[in-house]
Amino acid sequence: MVALLVLTLTIPVTIVVALAILFTTGRPVLFRQRRPGLGEHPFVLLKFRTMRNPMEDGGSPVTDSARTTRLGQFLRATSLDEIPQLVNVLRGEMSLVGPRPLLLSYLPYFAPDERRRFEVRPGIAGWAQIHGRNELPWDERFALDVWYVDHWSLRLDGWIALKSLAIVASRRGYVDDPQALMENLDTQRSRSATDEARQ
Repeated sequence: MVALLVLTLTIPVTIVVALAILFTTGRPVLFRQRRPGLGEHPFVLLKFRTMRNPMEDGGSPVTDSARTTRLGQFLRATSLDEIPQLVNVLRGEMSLVGPRPLLLSYLPYFAPDERRRFEVRPGIAGWAQIHGRNELPWDERFALDVWYVDHWSLRLDGWIALKSLAIVASRRGYVDDPQALMENLDTQRSRSATDEARQ
C-alpha cells in the first residue's frame, strides 16, 4: 500500500525523469537487470537508466563512471533512479526495506552465514546503507545485512526508511564511482582465494 501510494505521488517526477532520459540519453529509459532476491531466486530489477550504452563509445571497454551521464549522476545522488523499484515492490519481488539486491555473479562468493541475507526480500532502503551507503567494505556490509535479518521489526523498518530519506536529502555517503572505493565482490574474493592458494 505504501509503495502504491508513493508510486502514485511520484507520477509527475517519473514523467519528467523519463522524458529527460529520453531526450538526453535515448532509449531505453529503464535499466533492467536480473538480481537475486528472496531465497536467491532471480528477478528483473528496474531502475531509471543512468549510463550510456558501451556501443556508443565504439564498443571499447570503458568504466562505469565514464559511461554515467551528468543526468545519471544527479539521479543516483538523489536516488530518483530507484523510483521504478516501487514496481518491484508491488510485484512482491522487493520490499521497501531490506538488504540491497546485488549482482547474480556475486552468488558463488557469499560465505554461508552471509547467505542469510537472502532469507528476506531485498529492499530499496537497507540497514547497511544507512551506515555508510557506498563506503562500507563488503564484509561489514554483509554483517549488517545479517544483523537486520536477525532483528527485523516494523519499527526497525520505519527507522531505516526515515533515516534513508535524511541521508538521501543530504547526499551523505554518495560517491560517483563506488568501484573507486572497492572492487566488485567477485573480483575481490576470487583474487583473495588465488592469493591464499599460492601461500
